[in-house]
Amino acid sequence: METQILTPDGIVFQDEVIGLQVPGEQGSFEIKKNHANLISNLDIGRIRAQLNEMETQYFAVSGGFVEVVDNKIYLLAEAAERNDEIDQQRAENAKERAEEHLKDKEMDHERARKAWLRAENRLKIAAHG
Repeated sequence: METQILTPDGIVFQDEVIGLQVPGEQGSFEIKKNHANLISNLDIGRIRAQLNEMETQYFAVSGGFVEVVDNKIYLLAEAAERNDEIDQQRAENAKERAEEHLKDKEMDHERARKAWLRAENRLKIAAHG
């Protein structure tokens, strides 16, 4: 299936896949050939792109949505990074900042919580795919 992962910064991934696992807001789900057409919101999490029986690529995603139309997958993400391109030090710094913001009573805790989740997700995917 032709698949594109797009962010405001451009195309992150464009290739054929035999399966794509995405973090939906109601839980992770997999898209395979002849999947019903759909549009779904994405949560912070991991995308697993199965290119063939031997090759898999992993991406950290920070929300967005996915559309499946006639065996073509379009994933529009707020942010997406392939696991081997994640700057782990930058992600660790973001996690530490978010933890400090969570301790500050004057900060927006929901925003800080989401920043912490994004940073933790990036670190986890950089380490383990």
